[in-house]
Amino acid sequence: MAERSTAAVDVADNSGDKPLTAKADEATTDGTAEAEDTKGASPKDTENTDGGRKRSEAVPASPDLHSGHKLAGRYRLEECVTRLDGFSSWRAVDEKLRRAVGVHLLPADHPRARSVLAAARSSALLGDPRFVQVLDAVEENDLVYVVHEWLPDATELTALLAAGPMEAHDAYQLVSQLSQAMAAAHREGLSHLRLTPGAVLRSSTGQYRIRGLAVNAALRGITAERPLRTDTEAIGALLYAALTHRWPYGDDAHGLAGLPKGLGLIAPDQVRAGVHRGLSELAMRALANDGATASRQEPPCTTPDELAKAVAAMPRILPPEPTFTAPPAYQRTTYQQGTYGRPSSHPSSATQPVMPVPPAPLQSRTGRVLKWTVSALLIAALGLGSWQLAEALLDRRGHADDSVPTQGPSEPNDDGKGKADLKPLPIENAVEYSPDGKAQDPGDVRLTHDGDASTYWRSKTFVDGPRLAPFKQGVGIMYEIGAVQKVSSATIDLKFSGERTKVALYGADSLSASTPLTSMEKIAETATTGTKATLTAKKPVSTRFILVWITEMPRSPADAFSTDGYKQGVIDVEFTG
Repeated sequence: MAERSTAAVDVADNSGDKPLTAKADEATTDGTAEAEDTKGASPKDTENTDGGRKRSEAVPASPDLHSGHKLAGRYRLEECVTRLDGFSSWRAVDEKLRRAVGVHLLPADHPRARSVLAAARSSALLGDPRFVQVLDAVEENDLVYVVHEWLPDATELTALLAAGPMEAHDAYQLVSQLSQAMAAAHREGLSHLRLTPGAVLRSSTGQYRIRGLAVNAALRGITAERPLRTDTEAIGALLYAALTHRWPYGDDAHGLAGLPKGLGLIAPDQVRAGVHRGLSELAMRALANDGATASRQEPPCTTPDELAKAVAAMPRILPPEPTFTAPPAYQRTTYQQGTYGRPSSHPSSATQPVMPVPPAPLQSRTGRVLKWTVSALLIAALGLGSWQLAEALLDRRGHADDSVPTQGPSEPNDDGKGKADLKPLPIENAVEYSPDGKAQDPGDVRLTHDGDASTYWRSKTFVDGPRLAPFKQGVGIMYEIGAVQKVSSATIDLKFSGERTKVALYGADSLSASTPLTSMEKIAETATTGTKATLTAKKPVSTRFILVWITEMPRSPADAFSTDGYKQGVIDVEFTG
């Protein structure tokens, strides 16, 4: 059984290179272009920058295009962000899907055009959400262009490093996520070879995404004899910069100052005080600068997989505890006998009202008699009222024409502690949950809580069903509701009906796309043949992160975006608690 993507982009090609099959509404793209900056880079980063050509061979000029030019009748160029060595990079708009995309352009007779097309198509096949996705790669009208995601809400690592060194937890997350992502790419035979701060983006959820996998190096003609080592050293350089706010080479680069001349490579905890010692050693194990060896006695990390395992072997670095501003000191107000009607000598009497002294208790004989009299009258009044109430109730029951009010089976017994107290839980963030690394439509998860019934997230089309296992255990979206709250129920509006859709809710510990399902607590589960799934927990579960997990899907016919097969879409999700 094979997983099939949705309809291919309809771009013609006269050269025999077919357009890359890509989902027609694939998500956003990287929001900033990577600036050309090889100054201060490792020598391996700039190796063979002429793409294997003789240096006397001329490079075709970059295509003379302008803002407003349209490719394939749908990609409208908006702004040129890079023009270098015969190619240009643009921010563009996909008019068919009305969203921003990024486009790399170069002439079809460019000596690196073939390698760029091959790199783009190989990268697109990876389908890992930790990388900025290639959406299309086409040769048309003497042009080669690569269309990729654009992430307007992401921040480039260059900007993060410009603000100063990172906290230990942030640097730990950086090296952990980058090493795991690149280890997965190398297992598929893909290298980056240009993993600079400009190639790393951090989303608003704290997830790091790598752009330009294989493509950035192909555009610049970069090759390496040891690609595993090259990418590992690049991750080590990024970790070094995050810890020290310095670039670990002799020259300034990427907006950071290089190391002092003549010192060679020194450990990050010797460059800046307060650097986490474990992360400092990890950076040294990943770097090799002018023959430098691993810090102390630990062996060097020569592959991203070895680096990822070294990170996993470290004690986990937790985020710093949040700091709270202490509330104003509580000022106790007490009665002060003898101060009624007179100014107080207390320093704050000018700003605080003077409280009157309570009247003296009734201690005389007359006072005691009065208290007993009032108490007796109250007891008598209560007894008389109770007797009259009971008589009225008995009198009502004695009349045959007075019906006793009953509650019908369809009327819930709302005692003020049930559904009447339930309230919608606000969704603050969402990411696609893909523990197997095979994402469905990560850019559109936000459409499931935007309140718009015309937008939705959808899965890919599957050949067999309705149960996705064993080929795929399920597809899902992880939601964040801001703080730990009790979750009682959920209502999910679905795109397709028919046969069976099986949905479950889980409570999770983090907004992670790879947290094992076995570590989560199941909240509720249901199956439906319609377009609405309602899940109700037997007992409310306290959590901050909620997973909507779909394991069975109905068969639906082909539409404008996908072929016939087993698939499902989520239009809107609402949680209550």
